Formats: sequence, structure tokens, C-alpha cells
Amino acid sequence: MLLIKKWSDRPKYSIAVATVDHGLREESSREAETVGQWAQELGFTHYHLNWLEEKPTTRLQERAREARYRLLEKCAKEIGADAIVTAHHADDQAETILLRLTRGSGLTGLAGMANTRKLNKIKLLRPLLNFSKADLVKICHEAHHPYFNDPSNLNDKFTRARLRKLMPTLAEEGLTSDALRRLGQRAQRVNVALDFYANSARAQALIEQHEDKTLFSAVELERLPSEIVLRLLAQEITRLCPQFLLRLERLERLVTQLHDALLTSAPWQKTLAGCLIKINKGVVEIGRAPPRKSLSKTKSDS
Repeated sequence: MLLIKKWSDRPKYSIAVATVDHGLREESSREAETVGQWAQELGFTHYHLNWLEEKPTTRLQERAREARYRLLEKCAKEIGADAIVTAHHADDQAETILLRLTRGSGLTGLAGMANTRKLNKIKLLRPLLNFSKADLVKICHEAHHPYFNDPSNLNDKFTRARLRKLMPTLAEEGLTSDALRRLGQRAQRVNVALDFYANSARAQALIEQHEDKTLFSAVELERLPSEIVLRLLAQEITRLCPQFLLRLERLERLVTQLHDALLTSAPWQKTLAGCLIKINKGVVEIGRAPPRKSLSKTKSDS
């Protein structure tokens, strides 16, 4: 808030502050109210957002993150904001890349958090990714401004907290925060190049695109490297069925199966993440899969 206060003194910008209270700790509500007081002292309108849904028993941090962005997006829409700005810093970025590395993420995951991306129709900005946590703490100290430390960051129940404790040991072996961020920057650079190539290949292979399906030339797809085909499929599946979770491992298997099928020229079809992918008469069609008939429905119809 201190940094954005200086930036927002320009008359062109209007800033509001939102705090998401996940309700996972007894003191979280009081902390959110205190942040609200600090925001008002700096001249900002403050919104106290509560995660009121029943809390999950598994993947808690992941679900909390999803809820946080939903609440922030909803608030931004209601107040007419053009962008959401978060305070993710360089240490967060290094931890994110390390976490994704342990999970075997692809290049997109290893690129870490983007400085800017779309949260549906609202921009999500992370302007502090080049600042370390120590830099930000120093700013607070120099301004004599208090801040909160989240105790969940030290809770070994969470994978990220356990990895955070390993960082000093990994740094002794050369895997420092800076090294992880360099890995992310290089992965991002390769990502940009591959996306550029994929977009060019898409234009070459595309036959037709409709709201509910896309048709590609089987001959053109057969000529492409598997990574480019993977990106084309991911793009179309996400466009057609954004409500489904698309897992990289399953997409990789599908690309391998698709490549083998293209070599045979025989009809073929598979479903993945709500989409039906099929080959017929030299055309690869990606469309929304028809709804499955329930067993009870089938019995009653018979």
C-alpha cells in the first residue's frame, strides 16, 4: 500500500484496497480490519472480502487461492476497476517455480507467475516480482509502518512452507532464489517463441473455426512437432471447455495417441477435458463432447 500510495498520487488513477479474509485463523478478521484502517489512513477505500464457503479438507491452499481470485475479481467488477494489483514478490516467484519443478510442470509452469495476465476480462498485475521480501520489509521499516506475517507460511502442513524451509539448504548447493528466477525467465522466453510458432502453425493448419468446434488439416498437424500440436490442442480445449481442468500428463498422452493415429489415416476419436477430438477423412475436429446419458435415463427410455 505504501508503494502504490506514492504511485497513485498521480491524478489519473483511482485506487481501492481489498483484503480477502479466508476465515482460516481466529485472528484473520481482526487483521483484515486493521489493514482496512491502514488503507483509510492512506486515503484508500477498503473492501473486506470474506470466504464464506465450507472449507475443504484437502488442497486447502489451492482452493483458498482460487477463492481469493474469485472474490477479488467479483469486487473489481462491482466497483468498475480495470485491474487487480497483487504484492507477489521475488521470493514468492522462486517458491512458485520450485513448487512446480517438484510437480514436473511443463515450460509454462516453470515460467512462474506472469507480470501481467488476464483474469477473465480484468487485468491481473504483479509489479513487485523483481523485489525481494527483504526489500519490501525494509520499505515498511523505513516508513515506520507495521505489517503482518502470515503464520501459515511456517506451517509444515503445507507443501510450500516445507519447501520454503528447504531453500537455504538448496541455496548452499547453488539452487538459489536468483537461480530459480533465472530458470523462470528462460522458460518464459522459450514459451514466447513456442507460442509464436504455434500461432503461425495454427493459421497454416486451420480449416474452419466455429463457436463449438475447430477443424484442422490432418496433413498439416502430422508435420508439426508434438510440442506445437500440444499447444494447439490446449488452446482449443481451453477455449471450448474452460470449465474443465486440463491436465498436462493427459494432454501429452493424447498428443502421442493422435500422432500415431495420424500415421494410419484411419478414423479415430478420444475425449479429454470435456472435448471430443476425432480424425475423419483428413480432418482433425476438436469440439465439445456430447453429454453422457445417465444409466437411469437409458433404462427408462428402453
